[in-house]
Amino acid sequence: MALNPVIAAITQRIIERSRPTREAYLAQMEAASLAQPGRAKLSCANWAHAFAASPAADKVRALDPNAPNLGIVSAYNDMLSAHQPLEEYPALIKAAAREAGATAQFAGGVPAMCDGVTQGRPGMELSLFSRDVIAMATAVALTHDAFDAAMYLGVCDKIVPGLVIGALTFSHLPAVFVPAGPMTSGLPNSEKARIRALYAEGKVGRDELLAAESASYHGPGTCTFYGTANTNQMLMELMGLHLPGSAFVHPNTPLRSALVKEAARRVAAVTHKGNEWIPVGRVIDEKAVVNGVVGLMATGGSTNLALHIVAMARAAGIILTLEDLDDISKAVPLLAKVYPNGSADVNHFQAAGGMAFVVRELLKAGMAHEDVLTIAGPGLSNYHQEPYLDGDELKWREGPEASLDEAILRPVENPFSKEGGLKLLAGNLGRGVIKISAVKPEHHVITAPAAVFQEQEDFIAAFKRGELDRDVVVVVRFQGPSANGMPELHNLSPSISVLLDRGHKVALVTDGRMSGASGKTPAAIHVTPEAAKGGPLAYVQDGDVITMNADTGELFIHVDEAELLARTPAPVPASKPGFGRELFSWMRHGVGAADAGASVLFA
Repeated sequence: MALNPVIAAITQRIIERSRPTREAYLAQMEAASLAQPGRAKLSCANWAHAFAASPAADKVRALDPNAPNLGIVSAYNDMLSAHQPLEEYPALIKAAAREAGATAQFAGGVPAMCDGVTQGRPGMELSLFSRDVIAMATAVALTHDAFDAAMYLGVCDKIVPGLVIGALTFSHLPAVFVPAGPMTSGLPNSEKARIRALYAEGKVGRDELLAAESASYHGPGTCTFYGTANTNQMLMELMGLHLPGSAFVHPNTPLRSALVKEAARRVAAVTHKGNEWIPVGRVIDEKAVVNGVVGLMATGGSTNLALHIVAMARAAGIILTLEDLDDISKAVPLLAKVYPNGSADVNHFQAAGGMAFVVRELLKAGMAHEDVLTIAGPGLSNYHQEPYLDGDELKWREGPEASLDEAILRPVENPFSKEGGLKLLAGNLGRGVIKISAVKPEHHVITAPAAVFQEQEDFIAAFKRGELDRDVVVVVRFQGPSANGMPELHNLSPSISVLLDRGHKVALVTDGRMSGASGKTPAAIHVTPEAAKGGPLAYVQDGDVITMNADTGELFIHVDEAELLARTPAPVPASKPGFGRELFSWMRHGVGAADAGASVLFA
């Protein structure tokens, strides 16, 4: 199928816009590759230090100039369910590397925090910034310059984007991303949401809420809703950094272990020392980035990726804008309904056809670029295959050609929506994004008086006092990256859901973020310029009438601009001490705008 002309045009304008920065990036990659990656260039003292603690067999193999050395960068900790399975990966990787005539070393760890644990807590103010810290920690891990390729072990929210940014700074090294897979299905997500809403209304107690949450989040692996973590896994497949079909295989299974070992063998085979050099700087190009955005829109993925993919692209010298995301969303149909966009979880998505079906449909419709380089070799068509075990042997076969459940996955000819899951909003309140894949059409257009808050706790208190039992546009400001690190405001969702269920017209407008788990709430998020930088949100007052129109992409306040700006802006709240927030003050001062990825690395 010929490439869709809209996708082709968007790709071309990204190429043209990015030409100077992309050419500089590729020149740096070529220079690094000519310097010979890996330990061959190390002095005797360097070499001795690098392998002093290695097993004797690895030290002998290290003398072979043709034996690749793989660096392992991991986000393992045993508090995060998604990352706990990574504990056993280094041993599997090292054994597989030896079988392939290579060596592997644990290069370093990166921090990994859980937004589910920090939601509504002070630690959430460090969450977004942890992405850039992870990128920097990745660079520290690889800066020993003793590696011919690298393997990146991570799954969740900021972790995968941070690892990608770090990997791209070592553009000459082949890279493979190795996930852990989702936990098995527990309490249905719709039932969990129902209990949360009842708790918000005070109709059930904390014991009932804890029982529901524990039945939902109950074992090792990624949370099963289609939030940021699982959107990351989709993205790694669409951008060619996973082995095909490895995103949604359960942890601690023979198939998962086989995929981990094969990832090591594969990346060892594509180093500069072999005949098939696949550096990550070539894998992530303009077409791969567009494929990632197409996948984001087609599957109704997390709003957090509207920040992360812009930053990831920038790390590869590619300039991606919100207008690019919006135009791709208008051209790409919505093929998946996975919670919070539907009742199914990612295990149901996988069973219905999963990524193999999605990739096949996108290629069949000309919505994605086939002519890309991936860790599996040339061509995105590698990714409409799925892995399986034939005895003990790992093999791939063609994935389903038809959806096995059209309540979850649909073909391009019969999508859930003709447009994708995210949309750009713009107007006299600034620019932001909205996730529309889970929002009912009757909630796409809302005009109502504003109720303005500086903290999500103030909103929750007002809700409990009954002050918001009406049509209302909830404005929560000073939640942007330079104000307090741009925390997720998912704690607002249960109360807003209750107001929607009562029949009110309700919307949220904020310069902060919402969780990847956010669903039916119509929310204009990531609004830029943020209030702390003098954006219009700083001038909004209670009672001002605001319109959010997801159909036309408009976000505006019904106050004359001159009158609005003549007001005294609300003062920026003082930074709060404690919980490590003082250590991140330089990031709040130096961070770039949300529509540019909210990064200190490219500000």
